[in-house]
Amino acid sequence: MAENSGEKPWYKQGLRFECTGCGDCCTGEAGYVWVNQSEIDAMAEVIGMEPAAFENEYVRKIGIRRSLKEYPNGDCVFFDAEQRNCQVYHARPRQCRTWPFWDSNLKTAEDWERTCQECPGSGQGRLVPLEQIEAQRKVFKI
Repeated sequence: MAENSGEKPWYKQGLRFECTGCGDCCTGEAGYVWVNQSEIDAMAEVIGMEPAAFENEYVRKIGIRRSLKEYPNGDCVFFDAEQRNCQVYHARPRQCRTWPFWDSNLKTAEDWERTCQECPGSGQGRLVPLEQIEAQRKVFKI
C-alpha cells in the first residue's frame, strides 16, 4: 500500500464522513465484530455485568478469537432496533469506532464509492483529513 512506498493514498485530500446514526453498520448481513478483553470489560461495565458473565451471554468464540453475538437476522446483539441505536455506544469496540475507515473500504475509490452507497454518512458531512483517516485505519485491520 501507499504507506510502504512513500506515495500518498488516493484519498490524500481527505474524505467526507458524518455518522447519521442510522444503524445500518450494525445490521444486515451476518459477520463478526471482533472484541478483545478490554473492550469486553468496558461493555460489561456499561451493561452492569461482570466481564465473565457478559462474555458468556454476549460473546462467541471463533477459533481463538472472540466476536459479539448477533441476532439471526445479522443485527448486532447490542443494536436496539426500536430506538435504532447501540446500547453500548460509548464503550463500543474499536472495530465499530473506526468505521468507515477500514482498509477494505479504502483500497480504491470504487471501494469507497460502494461504502458510500451502503452508508448514508460516508461521502457526506465534514471533511476528515488524511492524518485522521490513517490513524483510524491503522487501529483495526479489516
